[in-house]
Amino acid sequence: MSGPAQDIARQVRAGERSAMAVLDATLARVRERDPGYNCFTAVTESRARQEAAAIDARRARGEALPPLAGVPYAVKNLFDIADQVTLAGARVNASNPPARRDARLVERMREAGAVLIGALNMDEHAYGFTTENSHYGACRNPHDTTRIAGGSSGGSAAAVAGGLVPLTLGSDTNGSIRVPASLCGVFGLKPTFGRLSRAGSFPFVGSLDHL
Repeated sequence: MSGPAQDIARQVRAGERSAMAVLDATLARVRERDPGYNCFTAVTESRARQEAAAIDARRARGEALPPLAGVPYAVKNLFDIADQVTLAGARVNASNPPARRDARLVERMREAGAVLIGALNMDEHAYGFTTENSHYGACRNPHDTTRIAGGSSGGSAAAVAGGLVPLTLGSDTNGSIRVPASLCGVFGLKPTFGRLSRAGSFPFVGSLDHL
């Protein structure tokens, strides 16, 4: 089971585990469990290995590590990930060019030392409360895979509830963090409006979107 993000970061800073070892264990869990949950629409393994190796190299040089060093995470697939197509849960977006750069919150996570392992399932264009996606399949509740994970950030909540990663990024316009967090039994935070940058995220309702 994935430990809390703070515990992983402490272990990496102390040299008890390498960021690469944490990543290997995380990818193994995703390969084993996600076929039953369908949280991920993309796994960015090559990028994740580069980020984990960079953390391990910094520690080897004796540098002070950032607060989330080596912590694996994933993002709802409406966040831009450099060199990946931003789907926002829709097939119509699949032919778009890949994002040129990361969303600002993904950049901030990288600055904090976290390791991005992929993009997560969601309701199409964030319009729904079930994450029963017509194009990429239904995301299932890890506590009972016959039930829904909630939405629209269903992949984000289920990935944490299923122990795939200790934390994820999602979005909330009308309950899209709160509903899946409630149904999956995890903690979901909808911050104060405008507190976190929405740059590089697929919009739903500009006056209501929270990341």
